[in-house]
Amino acid sequence: MRVLLMDDDARLVELLQQGLRAEGFAVDTASDGLEGLTKAAADTYDVIILDIMMPRLNGYKVCSHLRTTGNNTPILMLTAKDGEYDEAEGLETGADDYLTKPFSFVILSARLRALIRRTRPERQAVQHFGDLEIDTGARRCRRAGTDIALTVREFDILALLAAAPDVAVSKTAILERVWDSAYEGGPNIVEVYVSALRRKIDRPFGRASIETVPGRAYRLRSDGA
Repeated sequence: MRVLLMDDDARLVELLQQGLRAEGFAVDTASDGLEGLTKAAADTYDVIILDIMMPRLNGYKVCSHLRTTGNNTPILMLTAKDGEYDEAEGLETGADDYLTKPFSFVILSARLRALIRRTRPERQAVQHFGDLEIDTGARRCRRAGTDIALTVREFDILALLAAAPDVAVSKTAILERVWDSAYEGGPNIVEVYVSALRRKIDRPFGRASIETVPGRAYRLRSDGA
């Protein structure tokens, strides 16, 4: 799950990055509104956290611009402005949720996940590939009725492959979607995680559902075989 965090409070950004990454989010940041708009236009995110009082372009204008240009990524406004008119203006410019500072990180994380769940197609909440079941809402994986414990990144890779079964997804694409921009290593780390996935979801069950595609890519077979 990818988050774009727009806030000019460097200390808060650092704390949120640490907390969100521990919760399994990949986090990109922007310290002003124009930088945030550029990143939102150049990449795809599951959710945006948007401060109101930012330099160069405030959060209201950022939100309004995103909506008028057709960007429907869910937006949570995170701000010290706690008046009812401030909240109303945020929602009217296109924000999906509004949380005032100071806030509980537990509540923030829960609201982000709720926004992501609401904007994803219901039909993709639980997917079946043969006897392999992937529940993206509950972040749970089962095979032949057996629960399989996956790490955060293992599950995110599996969910990414499951979003386009039988379609080859390159290592670079996986790296861009599952890791954030702060990661400085190469795409070979993806091999390590895919190998771990196969040891958990395939080998114990005599399956080969994750295939290697020539050209440094992987795909999940729709029949789960």
